[in-house]
Amino acid sequence: MTDLKNMYKTILADQFPDQMTITFGDHTLVYKKRTWSFPNDKTGTLDERGVRYGENPDQEAALYELVSGNLILGSCAYITPGNGLVSAIDEKAMLQAGKHPGKINLTDIDNSLNILKFLMDKPAAVIVKHNNPCGVAYGSSLEDAFMKALYADRVAAFGGAVSLNRPVDKATAEALASQYLEVVCAPAFESGTVEILAKRKNLRIIAIKQIERLAQFWDKRFIDFKSLIDGGIIIQQSPVNRIRTKDDLKPASCEYQGKLYKTVRKPTDKEYEDIIFGWSVEQGITSNSVIYVKDGVTVGIGTGEQDRVGVAEIAVFKAYTKYADLLCFKQHGISYKELELQAMNGDVDAQEKQKAIDVQTKADRGGIPGSVMVSDAFFPFRDGSDVGIRQGVSAIVQPGGSLRDWEVIEACNEASPPVAMVFTGQRAFKH
Repeated sequence: MTDLKNMYKTILADQFPDQMTITFGDHTLVYKKRTWSFPNDKTGTLDERGVRYGENPDQEAALYELVSGNLILGSCAYITPGNGLVSAIDEKAMLQAGKHPGKINLTDIDNSLNILKFLMDKPAAVIVKHNNPCGVAYGSSLEDAFMKALYADRVAAFGGAVSLNRPVDKATAEALASQYLEVVCAPAFESGTVEILAKRKNLRIIAIKQIERLAQFWDKRFIDFKSLIDGGIIIQQSPVNRIRTKDDLKPASCEYQGKLYKTVRKPTDKEYEDIIFGWSVEQGITSNSVIYVKDGVTVGIGTGEQDRVGVAEIAVFKAYTKYADLLCFKQHGISYKELELQAMNGDVDAQEKQKAIDVQTKADRGGIPGSVMVSDAFFPFRDGSDVGIRQGVSAIVQPGGSLRDWEVIEACNEASPPVAMVFTGQRAFKH
């Protein structure tokens, strides 16, 4: 165990080359390895360091930035040099390096920006843990957005990576500094805010100025690589989210055995806002996934499941457990799990408090009523949609295209009141 703890403190010397070249037919892309110069407290000199380590502390890793090449395949022009985000982070951007970044920190930042690029119209916060969002929210201010994202899942946010789409002000810095986080990333940090955040010595404070124009990355394509255990590689285009406004969505309808089925209620303007917000968040979630969102905040996020009804149920479970935890924290200043342990150990007062929280959580159905249910792929059967409908969702957004779309449409129309549903016409799988 001691050896394992030491491994987390170790900085691996990677054996990867300083430059990497990839050739696509007649096109050549050149990548330069990203390293940083950090002061060595023992020697007083500067050490050149690359990525701390990979997904695990015994894996070497390296970060490369595209520095040369203009890839055009068919009619698709891919992202060009000079558009660096995570790969362009240099010493000036690391306002505090903390334990300088490892592979997971970098990919968490990258996926948070992958979601944030769709949410640039209002102050927004994305908290990512293990490459999946645990809380995403719009806010009336940046502090409000962060607190809403945090309270969407206080437990998972512990040790997470936060990306913000506005310069950090003092109120937001105080809110961030009150939590244990691994990374805080924003386009800029106002005067005095770094000093507030730096009280957390191991916190990585990173300024990425390009966030200010992050919306321009909405439809930029890049080559997505997947390495196989036999040394082979699968490559694909990165996806593009086609849903920008409600006009890009299709009313849910289909024909089955000569009969036309369509939902009887259209979404309200408020529901459309949550539909577009939720579909944006979906772009950064490991499939299969189903999420619930309400008022520009994630309520429950189900990720990476093998079946759609199962992930819809997991998202409900998470909504309930996070709702109970937040009630407990606000009422008693401790987590629900701490209260649960006290109750299990015979504390009568804790047992009464736990019972009251459980009753309220069940009555409020985890905050799901009135939310929008978002699915990254179609529902193969109505059972998945029924999970959300039973919990009181008011609208559903999904790609459509199932042979049983008519069943899901009927499920929406049979609900009381009827549930609105729209189709995106595109899938949002992410593996």
